[in-house]
Amino acid sequence: MKVLLCGELGAAEWQAWHAALAQAMPEAQWLALAQARAQPDAVQAAVVANPAPGSLQGLPQLKLVQSLWAGVDRLLADATLPAGVPLARMVDPAMTAAMAETALWAVLSLHRGFFAYARRQREGVWRAHTQRRADEVGVLVLGQGEMGRAAAARIAQQGYRVQGWRRDGGALEPLLARSDVVVNLLPLTPATRNLLDARFFAALPAQASVVNLGRGAHLVDADLLAALDRGHLRHAVLDVFHAEPLPATHPFWRHPRVTLLPHAAALTDPRSAAAVAAANLRAARDGRPLAHLVLTARGY
Repeated sequence: MKVLLCGELGAAEWQAWHAALAQAMPEAQWLALAQARAQPDAVQAAVVANPAPGSLQGLPQLKLVQSLWAGVDRLLADATLPAGVPLARMVDPAMTAAMAETALWAVLSLHRGFFAYARRQREGVWRAHTQRRADEVGVLVLGQGEMGRAAAARIAQQGYRVQGWRRDGGALEPLLARSDVVVNLLPLTPATRNLLDARFFAALPAQASVVNLGRGAHLVDADLLAALDRGHLRHAVLDVFHAEPLPATHPFWRHPRVTLLPHAAALTDPRSAAAVAAANLRAARDGRPLAHLVLTARGY
């Protein structure tokens, strides 16, 4: 089986992924884009990391496009994506566990005021604040896919009052009204774009906090800054942005109530992800059911 490996991968990244995939599926022949272009009729599958538009055109024997990333919004936005070829997103157990760890860290830090303590350290201020119990803190996890469910379970294990919501799961505003911390792990679709806006923030209790681990386009930046500046929101933890890297002039960098991560809440682990990709590639080769298929109409 000949498999194209391509996308936003530097030379060292491509080599690392190639090594992991070759170890997970040594019977496959792994091709770079130039090699695939030289023998397009032989390529049966593609393993991709947000490839440039047009990369997957002209491969008539393609049976599967397997993404290395959990998010597929950029792939679906590519008008040249081959119609009728199954597309699978990455559900990496190690990445799911890492995302749950980050979500728990953010909730703990917001609940216990650790970001405020970090500011006081920089200011040379020695002052403790009151401490609530975990069961007095309401946490809402947006998104009930693999990552959302794992994050909700991990947070609930620490005693927090956890609620979950998915896009088709009913009214959101009553849940927001009971939430001290909102963790966003929704997929990006037309229905969820700009969901975290002024109306969303107004529905939260005063001094609530927001953790965006989904996509930058879920958030209306100006609305978040306004809610923070007027004191309605207490803090925001942000891992994803409209433009990445985040431009140096963006006010998020300097805002005292914003904590930034460089899209590092959960990185795909090549070792475990390669095993997931190899299992799906073998299923495609053998005509067995494929895992984690994307429903184009749904957007994930």
